[in-house]
Amino acid sequence: MTTETYRPRRSVLYVPASNDKALAKLPSLACDAVIIDLEDAVAPADKVSAREKLAGIFADRPSRRCEMVVRINALSSEWGADDLLAAARCEPDAILLPKVDTPRDVLEPGDVLDDNFAPDAVKLWAMIETPKALLNIGPIAELGRDPASRLVCFVAGTNDLVKETGILATPDRRYLTPWLMQMVLAARAGGLDLLDGVFNDFRDLDAFARECGEAAAMGFDGKSLIHPAQIEAANRAFAPSAEAVAEARSVKEAFALAENAGSQVIALNGKMVERLHLTQAEKLLAKAAAIGA
Repeated sequence: MTTETYRPRRSVLYVPASNDKALAKLPSLACDAVIIDLEDAVAPADKVSAREKLAGIFADRPSRRCEMVVRINALSSEWGADDLLAAARCEPDAILLPKVDTPRDVLEPGDVLDDNFAPDAVKLWAMIETPKALLNIGPIAELGRDPASRLVCFVAGTNDLVKETGILATPDRRYLTPWLMQMVLAARAGGLDLLDGVFNDFRDLDAFARECGEAAAMGFDGKSLIHPAQIEAANRAFAPSAEAVAEARSVKEAFALAENAGSQVIALNGKMVERLHLTQAEKLLAKAAAIGA
């Protein structure tokens, strides 16, 4: 990983395409990415008009390099197919697919993008928000190893998973955690980024910060947000700490010493350090450089 290829996705804010007031604030926000939402955040009566606004939204995209993604409606809905074509014409950084159940739910929209000559730079993100998606998550994630699939990121749809399964949504997410860890394993196996689901009580920033810290410890790359007030805590939680950066730098410098050339294992500060730790250190340093940490 290099700073040129790494894209931070610590804070990813949903913004309804129908909300002009929220859209006007985008240039001033410090989030890593924005999801222009045509799905859950837009009422059925407003979906067509929201879609028609996409071209203008992307024509005025912020000059600050914030990743911009469009969440379309499910392709099985009456709006999905037109959403996909309209989003493709805007050439966003990615299109977020809801209700992904099988690999085919990623491959088919990818074929549509190819048939309509969407640039390869237009990637696909997939919501993992149904029981069927969890049962099929391995084969879905494996698409991440094939650049032709365009799939680069999973987004946990925790609210939908709670609704679809009937589990109790406790503050510690004890009943959800096994599935979240399943997502982490699948995403890493497929070389995908992974975003945690939203935290609904945007006024409780302390609880939100705790949940961000837990998600970072689980291995998530960032969190999807519903309010700008959540951006700062997410950016902080998913950034490498100063201590971690210093340790990574010491590992890299140690392996760069002439006496360690070709060594697979070295001693550093009383610990045995392997070359796999060097790989981890280089990845962390690239992330820190990309976000200015």
